Amino acid sequence: MIRFRLFYVFILILISCGSNEKNKEEDDTKKEITQKISKRLFGYSLDDYKVVTTKVKKGETFGIILDKHHVFTPKIYEIANIVKPKFDVRRLRAGKEYTILAKKDSTEKAQVFIYQHDLVNYSIVDFRDSIFVKPIKKKVTTQLKKAAGIITSSLSQSLDEKHVSPIVANELSNIYAWTIDFFRLQKNDKFKVIYEQKFINDTIPVGIGTIKSAYFEHAGKPFYAFNYIPDTLTGVEEYFDDHAKNLRRAFLKAPLKFSRISSRYNLKRRIAFYGRVKPHLGTDFAAPVGSPIMSTANGQVIESRYKGANGNYVKIRHNATYTTQYLHMKKRKVKKGDYVKQGDVIGWVGMTGNTSGPHVCYRFWKNGRQVDPLKQRLPAAKPMKKEIQQKYLTHIAPIKKELDAIPY
Repeated sequence: MIRFRLFYVFILILISCGSNEKNKEEDDTKKEITQKISKRLFGYSLDDYKVVTTKVKKGETFGIILDKHHVFTPKIYEIANIVKPKFDVRRLRAGKEYTILAKKDSTEKAQVFIYQHDLVNYSIVDFRDSIFVKPIKKKVTTQLKKAAGIITSSLSQSLDEKHVSPIVANELSNIYAWTIDFFRLQKNDKFKVIYEQKFINDTIPVGIGTIKSAYFEHAGKPFYAFNYIPDTLTGVEEYFDDHAKNLRRAFLKAPLKFSRISSRYNLKRRIAFYGRVKPHLGTDFAAPVGSPIMSTANGQVIESRYKGANGNYVKIRHNATYTTQYLHMKKRKVKKGDYVKQGDVIGWVGMTGNTSGPHVCYRFWKNGRQVDPLKQRLPAAKPMKKEIQQKYLTHIAPIKKELDAIPY
């Protein structure tokens, strides 16, 4: 019996040793493959070149860079002209990374220039023999991520505390632009979101994809949003709530993405500039000078000019019922007669005309009379067809359940 046990233990030791040896061999193989991959860049064997990777300095041009790497001026001009249709070398930006692959001989003359536009996109300028440029896009993968929180000061800060990209806050503001006034979020408002996070090499984040679903509890009222394509022919994504109602409206809540209301529509407001009571027929949104001002709906520009107290302003007719106006711009981007779409930038925040600080005065006409836009029941966008509503509700049921289960 004792001999049998000793034999059994001996066999286990042999198996264990064999397993460890096999694991070691697999690890060595993986290490070797990794080293080989790291010695290649976009198909170039780095062992064949002197490799220099650095960043474009302020004032540095393509010509200066290649000159430092022993490429003569006539050749630089030739390269620049040939690659210009696909890559304008005059648009190199300071701080962007580039790599030079140079000869390994005494000349150390550059052979290949690789410019990194961002973490995903590169341009390869190869001038070893013939000259050509090749755009390269790294493979991007997506992963579904979840986030939730209770707002203490702002949505951006709450997401930052959860280590979530600020782009998510921007996307949520776009989705809820017609239904939630993001300038008036309250302490203890809640949010949940399921979104796509993009990665390269499965580890390096490179941006946000689609917001798949979201939930906002604002002033105790719930607001759901689910991404859906109601018409497969157009393939246009829309956001609908848990009752199949379109979140989009004919008008945005405000002409600025992030700002604050500094003065509301008020027929009895005392205006300091005039020193007397004077009706304020607009809603003032304070923001830094240069902030982009958006058209709150589709329409045609009927006025774009500078006039007295209004300063630089733009006026847009949206239909027979609604007209909007945007005052005190630093600069106007559109002219009379232009057609604009909802969200198009029409100018930038300034202090022209009679104003004590940078803001846009947003004025709103309904049937020829100026009204308070924040008190209007604005028309909704095209509703979901009744025949697909049940299909939509079935589709979102498991997503809603997953969203509801996310803890704060």
